[in-house]
Amino acid sequence: MYMESIFVLLLISVVASNPCSAAPSPSPSPSPTISPTNNYTCPVAMNYVQKVPWNISACHNFQPLSFQNQTITTPCCQTLLSLFGIALAKNLKNSSLFQLPNLPTSISCLQDFQSNLTSLSLPNNLVSSCFDPQEFVISPNICAHIQNLQDWLTILGPTPELNSACKPDLTDQNQCNTCVAEGYKVQQKLVAIDGNDSHSQDCFYFTALYMAGVVNEFGPESRGALSCILILLVNWQFDSRDGRRALVIGLIIASFALLAIILLGLGFYFWYTKRKSVENLLTYGDLRDQGFNLRLRPNAVITWFELEDLVRATNNFSPQNFIGRGGFGLVYKGTLPDSTMVAVKKLEESNPEEDALFYSEVEIVSNLKHRNLVRLRGCCVVDKEDENHNFEHRRRYLVHDYMPNGSLHDHLFPTKLGNQNTKKSLTWPQRKNIILDVANALVYLHFGVKPAVYHRDIKATNILLDADMRARVGDFGLAKWNSESRSHLNTRVAGTRGYVAPEYALYGQLTEKSDVYSFGVVILEIMCGRKVLEVSSSGAPVFLITDWLWSLMKSGNIGEALDASMLGDGNSARNIMERFLLVGVLSSHVTAASRPTILNALKMLEGDIEVPPIPDRPITHGHYALYGGDFSGMSSGFVSS
Repeated sequence: MYMESIFVLLLISVVASNPCSAAPSPSPSPSPTISPTNNYTCPVAMNYVQKVPWNISACHNFQPLSFQNQTITTPCCQTLLSLFGIALAKNLKNSSLFQLPNLPTSISCLQDFQSNLTSLSLPNNLVSSCFDPQEFVISPNICAHIQNLQDWLTILGPTPELNSACKPDLTDQNQCNTCVAEGYKVQQKLVAIDGNDSHSQDCFYFTALYMAGVVNEFGPESRGALSCILILLVNWQFDSRDGRRALVIGLIIASFALLAIILLGLGFYFWYTKRKSVENLLTYGDLRDQGFNLRLRPNAVITWFELEDLVRATNNFSPQNFIGRGGFGLVYKGTLPDSTMVAVKKLEESNPEEDALFYSEVEIVSNLKHRNLVRLRGCCVVDKEDENHNFEHRRRYLVHDYMPNGSLHDHLFPTKLGNQNTKKSLTWPQRKNIILDVANALVYLHFGVKPAVYHRDIKATNILLDADMRARVGDFGLAKWNSESRSHLNTRVAGTRGYVAPEYALYGQLTEKSDVYSFGVVILEIMCGRKVLEVSSSGAPVFLITDWLWSLMKSGNIGEALDASMLGDGNSARNIMERFLLVGVLSSHVTAASRPTILNALKMLEGDIEVPPIPDRPITHGHYALYGGDFSGMSSGFVSS
């Protein structure tokens, strides 16, 4: 269940976590100087820097930041740390040392590293700005007193499962997942032996070097080791100029051969799609009930409405009935002939490719039944054809139960008319019930149905409130069955900025812990009355709620984050409120493995089990949550930005 993205967090910068590193200066200071040394040479050739096709775009126009500890968290420095990890892994295999033997050797290696970077027309101050040579010098006070391979074997013992899992080609996703899972187990064992949780990141750092440098039979420069263990983005199609030329020629030749196949395939596809559409329309029998034209979908529990029924229910989708914009479309209030209030989602005009999203939501939601999920009553499909019987217009509609109190977002962050808020602040009992309702909904999705369903877009606007102010989770347009999400790297990243889990945002790796992360963010929003993300007028992030809560928790002042409007005159429930905050912090932990399952999170909220000590996390944790949607082209390394 563990994925390679964990290593983005585990292989945290030694600059940030290595006890033997120089402490970051609290005020602006020059970067450590790498002085020439003639007495020591680097034991590893650094020319691989020019051979491995790594993504150098993050280091173009590099400018050191005002503070050294800020500079080392930039995408460029993090990518370079991953790149330098190749040398450390090779050195481990050759010399049995997990790091470099002394400071002069470290300086020599960094000099060679910079020389190779400079030959790629990159700035000549990269290494001195990003690294302190001392941080790569071996020390007994890093991870369980391990300094070399003999220490590793003596202290840890044999690791046959890790050796077996990480030896083959790790470009195979299943093999990579197995390798990373075994690596996580070894790291946990090392931390237990060490007895110091602050060394957890260093132990994962050592584990990764062992996996890439010693275990994997293809070595740390191989595609599998780079992408699975070291998390370095590379483009293997552009290894050399000859490779580029051959690739272009091959693509040109192949394109002509494929063109005819594609045209034939498209013709067959449209013929087949049209035929199936006609067959489906003939399958549905038209029924009359209470003046509505209904079509009952075979083997489904939802009703298929005719467009004129929805037009009549919403008064022709009048502006007076407009509720708001939901995922992929507009939402209108409607009234059925039996006076039942419904919400009609008018999806944006679709094409054949986008129909998959519509049918995905219908298929998933029609099979879900829980008091804390918004009920899907039915849907409507409209396909208009031109005179040649080609589809020229597609409309899709979803009909849900109407939630009279709108969304959670409306109440947490009400709009203002003049100086008056349009809605009253939520009370503490209301907030508590909403959090528990959302947790129960996710427990049902993750454990109550087979296969499990991952919502992928848990956020305040997708949590709706009924007449009793109880929460119901809605908008399943992005939901996926568990069986569909197993090929993690092939899953297209989707979600909302600030709510997307780091491992899913950067690598498309979707698990139940992705929903748990979003749920943790929602808890923090509810308890603090602040949005997950605040941006400047230029769109730059200026506040991230997970960062803010983390800093308050570390300083022992987490209670200061509570929304003052729900505290009232007494503090009898303050301990429970702070427990809810801690569950939110734990659930939104940047490391997927550190988050609880949603079932355990619910038990913590209800007080059935204690909230465990919250594991530490990387200094660079805040960057992950700022992104959402398509993450192609982002750089990553030992520490991903």
